[in-house]
Amino acid sequence: MDIRYINLNVSDIQYINMRGPAKSEPCCPPDCCDMRGLLTFQILWELEQEELNGQQIADKIAKRRGIKPTPGTIYPALKELKEGGLISGRKEGRQILYSLTSEGKKGLEQASVYFHQAFGDIAEDVKVKVKVIVIDDDDCRC
Repeated sequence: MDIRYINLNVSDIQYINMRGPAKSEPCCPPDCCDMRGLLTFQILWELEQEELNGQQIADKIAKRRGIKPTPGTIYPALKELKEGGLISGRKEGRQILYSLTSEGKKGLEQASVYFHQAFGDIAEDVKVKVKVIVIDDDDCRC
């Protein structure tokens, strides 16, 4: 029997609270972030939780995806989000700590609605079909 496992930590399972009225027709992807690879969405999501530097963001993405994005992936995305007014950065010592702006919070809310619309039923179906194994962070080797 071929058993496939998803690397999730129980603390990482989160549900999106869909705000506002349900729409009968699909909405378009939000302008705030590129939903194809979900990188910018995840960056906004992580920054809603706490202020982070680029390395910390990459570590959080690695914890969820199992693969750590390179600086050549993270920093251009941060630059784009900053230029779009969705995040701000403040220098603390030698690092820059990023946080959501009010526009970033609005963008994340729109992106969350879109994410739920696009993937909500898949996520529910996966919870039923996939055996979830809890793996300690240090045990993840992709």
